[in-house]
Amino acid sequence: MTQRSQPADGSGSAGSVPDPVRLADLAVELAGQAGALMLRHQAAGLSVSTKSSVTDVVTDADHAVEEHLRTALAQLRPHDSILGEEGGERAGAAQLAGAPVRWVLDPIDGTVNYMLGLPQFAVSIAAQVQGRTVAGCVLNPSSGHVFRAAVGHGAFLGDRRLTGPRPAPLNEAVVATGFSYDPARRARQGEAVGQLLGRVGNLRRLGSAALDLCALAAGWVDLYYEGPLGEWDFAAGLLIASEAGVATSGLRGRPAGVEMVAGAHPERAEEFFDLLTAIGVADIG
Repeated sequence: MTQRSQPADGSGSAGSVPDPVRLADLAVELAGQAGALMLRHQAAGLSVSTKSSVTDVVTDADHAVEEHLRTALAQLRPHDSILGEEGGERAGAAQLAGAPVRWVLDPIDGTVNYMLGLPQFAVSIAAQVQGRTVAGCVLNPSSGHVFRAAVGHGAFLGDRRLTGPRPAPLNEAVVATGFSYDPARRARQGEAVGQLLGRVGNLRRLGSAALDLCALAAGWVDLYYEGPLGEWDFAAGLLIASEAGVATSGLRGRPAGVEMVAGAHPERAEEFFDLLTAIGVADIG
């Protein structure tokens, strides 16, 4: 019997079971297109406006990249639904009840860095099946770093398999984090960081949650925590970190999510997560 092969984009039909590896391949392909578009817009000059606060910026490129990704997905996988940072949740034009895949898009994570020319920004693309992230890609177009993962198949930077951070003692560990756009919440987060700095090796604030999680997967930082976040900020990066063997958590032992995403080497995870609770990270709100 001759088997019918699936399309290279993994589209299949509305009732087919999606292949995480094919979805990851598609995410990598789309991320490459998005990264090239980001760099073209940056070179041409950006139009900048604000959202929730004066520090929460958005550019014309954020909108253009997201619309490019939505258009491409609508053509390749018309039955899927899409959540994007700028455009919210939308169903595909031909979506049936119970879309096979939900795509979660952050067109530019690290927009302030992007606006300023600091080469620490990324496009993040994740694919979810029945509420679970099964594939993802995070691309930094400035460095050319392509991080990808498919559930059960490991995480990779290019062709190199990622194995997570070293099991450094907390007093030697380098921690990555980020801060809220809201000034009052940011002040409370600063107080918690002040306590944390006396207990860990050092701190990095790089400006992109997606790239922070990938840095954790690559072992470039030892620990990470941040919250609250948008789902688009962490969906792909969290899968990449988890597939690299990182232990993850949310607030007070709950799963990582929009309230909080924290990660560590499994040997240091319990101590680190307890420390976050002790310094009041869970109570910042």
